[in-house]
Amino acid sequence: MKKFIKPVLLTLFAAIASSFTASAQSQDAYTYKISDQKLYNTIVHMDSVYFNAYNTCDMATQAAIYSDSIEFYHDKGGLMTSKKDLLKALKDNICGKVTRVLVPGSIEVYPIGNWGAVEIGLHRFINHVESETPSKPDKFIVIWRLRDNKWQITKVVSLH
Repeated sequence: MKKFIKPVLLTLFAAIASSFTASAQSQDAYTYKISDQKLYNTIVHMDSVYFNAYNTCDMATQAAIYSDSIEFYHDKGGLMTSKKDLLKALKDNICGKVTRVLVPGSIEVYPIGNWGAVEIGLHRFINHVESETPSKPDKFIVIWRLRDNKWQITKVVSLH
């Protein structure tokens, strides 16, 4: 009987230890929770306004949404700080060639007290010129500033 009890106890102990480990791991898992629903809705709306302009080549709307002091960090292209050059690059390289698609449910919004917000999310780009180019979700970070009741993009981090 002792031969039977020892393996059963070891198995039971291993199962209990395993459940504690799994429980500890699940406590470390991250789930985004909206802290300010109104701000979240506003930034999601601004994201859709901007990217509708991006997808339809509405350069006037894009220009209005970008801050004059824009900083655009692209993991492959580097840093761009000229709003004029950024808009020209978008017109020359994106208009009619690329469509941005937001990954549903991926946006996270964090307030920056008395200043604006940080938006983090996933999106993918459909390249209409190079159709063999795969489209996979990529992360983006946008820093939004609220000034005079107007939201503007001040910084972008685009990761591919």
